[in-house]
Amino acid sequence: MSTFQAPKGTYDLLPPDSARYLAVREAIAAPLRNSGYGYIETPGFESVELFARGVGESTDIVTKEMYAFETKGGDRLALRPEGTASVLRAALEANLHKVGNLPVKLWYSGSYYRYERPQKGRYRHFSQVGAEAIGAEDPALDAELIILADQAYRSLGLRNFRILLNSLGDKECRPVYRAALQDFLRGLDLDEDTLRRAEINPLRVLDDKRESVQKQLGDAPLLRDHLCDACKAYHEEVRELITGAGVAFEDDLKLVRGLDYYTRTTFEFVHDGLGSQSAVGGGGRYDGLSEMIGGPALPSVGWALGVDRTVLALEAEGIELELPAATSVFAVPLGDEARRLLFTKVTELRKVGIAADFAYGGKGLKGAMKNANRSGARYTVVAGERDLAEGVVQLKDMESGEQVAVGVNEIVAELEARLG
Repeated sequence: MSTFQAPKGTYDLLPPDSARYLAVREAIAAPLRNSGYGYIETPGFESVELFARGVGESTDIVTKEMYAFETKGGDRLALRPEGTASVLRAALEANLHKVGNLPVKLWYSGSYYRYERPQKGRYRHFSQVGAEAIGAEDPALDAELIILADQAYRSLGLRNFRILLNSLGDKECRPVYRAALQDFLRGLDLDEDTLRRAEINPLRVLDDKRESVQKQLGDAPLLRDHLCDACKAYHEEVRELITGAGVAFEDDLKLVRGLDYYTRTTFEFVHDGLGSQSAVGGGGRYDGLSEMIGGPALPSVGWALGVDRTVLALEAEGIELELPAATSVFAVPLGDEARRLLFTKVTELRKVGIAADFAYGGKGLKGAMKNANRSGARYTVVAGERDLAEGVVQLKDMESGEQVAVGVNEIVAELEARLG
């Protein structure tokens, strides 16, 4: 047994469970690919400053959770704790906003890293699928992304999730609310760190999960009461478009999420079957992020959905995904001549798109058939010297137990017909 183990707060994805994760990623990505979003992939680490500016220096992500390090060349880098800042950085660097029609629509899938207290549903290494629509200020884009996420979850069979929706205002009306909230927070019994956070970004305090803080926020001023007319109209159109698409949501007037860059529309997907870590994904509009990281004004909106937590949500609802068989045909050769022939047939089967595997290692019939059973294959092809002398192989249906002789030259076509 190896003396090494996966680092604390991480996990290994292993077959057969890993197939569920792949299926979840595919289900989340499918509506995006069908809606004009192109795939983007960014490095696993970026400049610390990118996240400090974009995510926000007052956030727990930056102050407590980033894996930051200094390279031999003296660069300060961090493993990416989220995807939006990296995707926007890459789009700006490649001038994607200049070479095509706006918005630039991108989707991504990858691993992210945060130094958090490990618990079920919260890991130090986790997987997300995300989408960003960069360079357009349009309520229809906000609605589109919420609808696509809802479509992805429902395609997986999930039903017991809720969409929480709020507006965080913009640079015109949020400063007024910020001042009102700071005045309120200064009158509470809060520790020094929380009071310091309130001076940097008071909305962070609303996102504090501690009961000692939350019980004092019952009378906190609401952003809804401070929205300017433009933000009210924008938010109402988002609500109308989502409702018109038949997607249910709940207004959550205290929803702020954990990142500083959000403006106007913000939303979260929660699943009540996951306990304290109920958020399975979320996002919102971030109209000022491009300027924060040195780019031009590019109003944008996006989301990220957690693959890990989506899998947990499926488990909570008892949903078993219909996964394609890893192996449809398993070949069992008995003797050297059969070994060469069936290896060739396995290669031919794979070329026509049939998942096929082979009894490697020269095992006898009994051991090879055990492997065939474990593989989950629907059919097993067995050939020995007597079969080859007659120009046939034995085709066994592993479900019914039926076995028939099929001509060597007909076996690929026969399996194509049977497997459709």
